[in-house]
Amino acid sequence: MSQKIGWIDNLRALACLMVIMIHTTTWYVTTGMSVGEHSWDMSNLLNSASRVCVPIFFMISGYLFFGERSAQARHFARVVLCLLFYSAVALVYITLLTPINESKSLAHLLQKPVFYHLWFFFAIIVIYLFSPLIQVKPVRARYLAVVTLVLAIVANPNTVDGSIARFHWLPINLYISGDTIYYLLYALFGRAIGMMATGGRRTGWLAGLVFAACVAAIAFGTKRQFAINGAFADTWYLYCGPAVFIAAVSLLVLFKNCCNDRVPAFMALISRNSLPIYGFHALFIHFMRTHDLDNTDRPWLDIPLIFSITLGGSLLLAIGLKKIDTRGWVS
Repeated sequence: MSQKIGWIDNLRALACLMVIMIHTTTWYVTTGMSVGEHSWDMSNLLNSASRVCVPIFFMISGYLFFGERSAQARHFARVVLCLLFYSAVALVYITLLTPINESKSLAHLLQKPVFYHLWFFFAIIVIYLFSPLIQVKPVRARYLAVVTLVLAIVANPNTVDGSIARFHWLPINLYISGDTIYYLLYALFGRAIGMMATGGRRTGWLAGLVFAACVAAIAFGTKRQFAINGAFADTWYLYCGPAVFIAAVSLLVLFKNCCNDRVPAFMALISRNSLPIYGFHALFIHFMRTHDLDNTDRPWLDIPLIFSITLGGSLLLAIGLKKIDTRGWVS
């Protein structure tokens, strides 16, 4: 385990930063070309490169809990407490600083999160529930490649439709339904790749090239879909989409092979505080976007500024929370 903590910490920190980048650039991507084509392209590229963040979190959880060690009662308690705590924080924010009707958020608390980013806590509960039932066996890379081809691409319901004349050939219907099976698949891949001998740095850099190609495909596909629909569509952005799936697997291999020697102090700091940063960050972005504290006329300034303020503010709250929550239940 000591040999693998390095790449896990680096990957967790990067995924945390990517989450903030997604929500920082979402306004530009969803607003459309009225922000300017160059600004939209930049935001689309940053967002596309960050789509792997949530899959990476599932893969890390799978690596940790789909082996000899499984999720225990304290892990379930922690997830539930996090959901309750950050929902309460979001509810206070909604009540005091937004015109949103908080009673509607409470009425549907068990169907949808109080604030949009908290959905992840619901989804991770399912992964933890499966944990005691699953112990991933060592497998060959060729097998994972076949599984990726079949489940992540050919039979993925999120794969863009392919037809020749009247013959519909993509995606093949293997009766896969819902996102949860892909969240589970990410967790399984996280454990399988984590145990696998994935080669050295050369393989890692090759995986990096695959990741870059997937990011380009996501960005290009999103822009093309925008041109077809005349409005933004998240077809290529979906966490369970084929390009995002391959990108997540590639990034995991890259970090496992090339980013395991050391954890820079900054990445270690973000990794240690990734949970509360995730819990707080969306509130900062929402407040700045809805109170005219942004500068959308200058995206090259606005995006790094919103990102930095959100990261800094969330990190300060995370550090403060850790001083109170000494047992780490919600921090």
